Amino acid sequence: MDLKRFAAAFGAAMLGTAFMGVSLAQAADPIRLRGTVVSLDGSTLTMKTRDGATDAVTLAAGWKISGVAKASVGDIKAGDFVGVVSVPKADGGGGALEVVIFPAALRGTGEGDRPWDLQPNSRMTNGTIDNPVTGVDGRTVTLSYNGQQKKITIPDQTPIVTVASATAEDLKPGAPVFVTVQRSSDGGLSSNRVVVGNNGIAPPM
Repeated sequence: MDLKRFAAAFGAAMLGTAFMGVSLAQAADPIRLRGTVVSLDGSTLTMKTRDGATDAVTLAAGWKISGVAKASVGDIKAGDFVGVVSVPKADGGGGALEVVIFPAALRGTGEGDRPWDLQPNSRMTNGTIDNPVTGVDGRTVTLSYNGQQKKITIPDQTPIVTVASATAEDLKPGAPVFVTVQRSSDGGLSSNRVVVGNNGIAPPM
């Protein structure tokens, strides 16, 4: 697989910001669906979302799939480029809800800090680790992005993953998935990328 094409497709699905195809970039804001696979029939992925709804997503021609693999806080090193979903803390920092460690090929993907919808008031911050420090309440990291910095504490129970390979065969009924979709004028949903938990790990984003 061409590495630049992989970086583009995966970045779009994970972050809903950078590396989107022209057609998606010109469409309405993406919708993030989280849930489990009901079925995959040709180019139609039916999934049950976390709010209990059942949605059918049309997979675009040439659609891509990625997986996630379990990582640990010990895998986070200074200089790594990561994506962290966190919620604000009283001290002005953040408490991590999930962490994605990006491979070198995806460095810079969606760099910045933006609202996210994993939980109320959550934010996605993509940046470079400056100084991971282990403390009593977990590890605190300083993320640098676009000339700014943000301190985030990663509690011990926080899901931490990295990128893994996957195939359409991993989209079995019950498999956990994360899909960024576009809604057309007729209400239909479409996507060009699926992230699946193919290693016993649900996509935490």
